[in-house]
Amino acid sequence: MVSFAGLVLEDGTAIYLQIILFIKRAIVAGLISDGDELPSRRYLSTLLGVNPNTVQKAYRMLEEEGLMQSHTGARSYVLLNDLVKEKVRSELIEEDARSVVNSMKQMGIDKSEALKLIDRFWD
Repeated sequence: MVSFAGLVLEDGTAIYLQIILFIKRAIVAGLISDGDELPSRRYLSTLLGVNPNTVQKAYRMLEEEGLMQSHTGARSYVLLNDLVKEKVRSELIEEDARSVVNSMKQMGIDKSEALKLIDRFWD
């Protein structure tokens, strides 16, 4: 069963999006594999202290993306293959990189300074 022990909900971002991002990052990190069972909507909503509809929305969106499968009254499972994992990885990397670059541009940091910062913090 996929563990949500590491999920810390933050203000400012919709909870259903935080659930989706948590699952996607765990997929990329190799912590979630094809066929892993996800907690029931009711259990996860209780665990996180959120409305069951919030978890339902996250799960529905994951199903629409083809990352999970569930049936009424049955368990929900993660659906993955190498192509799907690479797609999720690329999307997350691009989204995070775009956000960092935009923030640096807003602060007036030029490309050479940004690359120096990346190099400094890489190690």
